[in-house]
Amino acid sequence: MDDVTPSVGRGARWKDYRAHSQDLAADERYESSATIPDLFKTTLLKDGWWPLTHGDQATWLVELVKRAPLPEALDTNAIDLIHANHFFVLPFAEKMRERRSIPVVLDTHDIQARQYELRNRAGFSIPPYVGYRSMLAVELDWIKRADVCIHLNSEEYAAFQQLLPLAQHELIYPSIAPALPHDNGDHAIFVAGNNAANYISVRWFLKYIVPRVPEISISIFGDIADGVKSRDRLLYKEHRNLFRGRVAEIQSAYADAALVLLPTREGHGLSIKTVEALSSGLPVVATSKAFRGMGIDPSQLRNVFIADDAAEFAAAMMKRRGMSERSDPMTSDTRALYEERYSSERYASRLGDIASKLMARMRAT
Repeated sequence: MDDVTPSVGRGARWKDYRAHSQDLAADERYESSATIPDLFKTTLLKDGWWPLTHGDQATWLVELVKRAPLPEALDTNAIDLIHANHFFVLPFAEKMRERRSIPVVLDTHDIQARQYELRNRAGFSIPPYVGYRSMLAVELDWIKRADVCIHLNSEEYAAFQQLLPLAQHELIYPSIAPALPHDNGDHAIFVAGNNAANYISVRWFLKYIVPRVPEISISIFGDIADGVKSRDRLLYKEHRNLFRGRVAEIQSAYADAALVLLPTREGHGLSIKTVEALSSGLPVVATSKAFRGMGIDPSQLRNVFIADDAAEFAAAMMKRRGMSERSDPMTSDTRALYEERYSSERYASRLGDIASKLMARMRAT
């Protein structure tokens, strides 16, 4: 858990985690976290919270996880491989392999220091401010302890090869559940979670594109509505009729979709929302930034239309909104790309091959 909680397994964050992780296949589940008493019984305030007040989110997360205890029922002797999903959980992995050598595979999820820097722009911290380089140093110090680093997009793969040339790096595009549209959809949809990068994108879309396309029915899904409301209340009120809120299943967002919008202005790493858009097979109007980290030329996809200027983006929306009525999404270029790179079968095959070779190598040493 990436926050302090009243006690292990208790609190709103744990309820939210359980609600959103039920689809993760698991034979056994264990829970651990730093707790509120740790703020006063350990040096967490000095080592973690104080750096956080200066913007050092990397150190805060690492120090949190250092305080998370191993569950008593967890038998580390039965573990053959640890698959860690962020650099800051590696202190927990270190505890798991204190008594025996267990190989660790780490998903880096792009350079997190960039995300932290972006969040700090919209948040509050006190000087002296901790910048990108300091947080990156913390991140790299932990990443290099993994036996294999798995990167989920081509930009991330190239960057970490330069930053940690002695580490083993592997590129595996992530598996994303497909979004399947219904027939006869008539809305242009935009799906976005509440984060700083998405707010920048939504703000640009609302201010400079929406006024140019008054005749198009637009639906904005996700809790980005909360972000716009808190950061620019007037902008939210002006366009509140476009926001549909968070949906439990991505299929709900795509139910009435005829066109998918990706007006991305900021962000790092591969975009999950872009992959979902590809999987739908629907026409897509996007900025070039939306395809970051994919290692492809999106202009070669016949149902994708790239526009980095607001006027061009609006014009593309007007031109393409009825295109889905004339083509089968399941035979589109984007759907074919999705099945080739982002299916669960492709991901499992690549990960299984890497894990098997790593475990065999560890047994031989």
